[in-house]
Amino acid sequence: MRAALPVGHYGLAGVLASEWTKLRTVRSTLWTLGVTIVLGVGLGAVAAATTAARWGTMSLIERLNFDPTRVSLTGILLAQLAVGVLGVLVMSAEYGTGTIRATFAAVPRRRLVIVGKTVVFGLVALVAGEVVSFAAFFVGQALLTHPAPHAVLTQPGVASAVVGGGLYLTVLGLVALGLASIIRHTAGSISAFVGVLLILPLIDAALPSSIGGPIGRYLPANLGVSLVSARTPSGLFSAWVSFAILCGYAVATLAIGAFVVSRRDA
Repeated sequence: MRAALPVGHYGLAGVLASEWTKLRTVRSTLWTLGVTIVLGVGLGAVAAATTAARWGTMSLIERLNFDPTRVSLTGILLAQLAVGVLGVLVMSAEYGTGTIRATFAAVPRRRLVIVGKTVVFGLVALVAGEVVSFAAFFVGQALLTHPAPHAVLTQPGVASAVVGGGLYLTVLGLVALGLASIIRHTAGSISAFVGVLLILPLIDAALPSSIGGPIGRYLPANLGVSLVSARTPSGLFSAWVSFAILCGYAVATLAIGAFVVSRRDA
């Protein structure tokens, strides 16, 4: 007769290995990362080429406020949707298929599962986000032909904006993971994520400027604009203050998600 396996003899390393195996062996990971690259680099290239073509017709105000770094990183603000979908699927897919029961049976400390998913997905999103951001920057600047000005990494604020693009994608993906931990359903989690990114700015725009302006500074979309800009846009927080606020959103959603997961039945 086989002796019973000791309970609780597992650690973070084993959980990380398990989560990495799950993440890299599902098709949704490759598909969503591919879409992230296409949106982040492709749309940024289109924006840069279009700007270069119409530079001669732009007004003086538009030229004075022109930020070539932000233009080349335009696609980041749409690539966030693909990263968010992947962040949701990392958690909700297991609930949808029922395999979350096996996960929790193997790792009864459910908060450790959340930690494992956060670390593995966060690292993947960070690498992918920085690759997309740097690729979008270099492609976009190559397309910003004379007479439109272009940027180089050594100029003030440019390198931090490019790095910030990757960090923005990473943190938003973690927010999506936190939402999925709370909601547990794929469609509901994606709807909530899209609502935060796209619907809240519309509601904010409909409010009187005395109310909408101060509130709008805290919306993730506007925080992202600040992060991918070499010069802080008027009315928004500086890049690193914006990043700190985004990290606060991610920590809050993940903490609530961990609490909910540890309390609910699988």
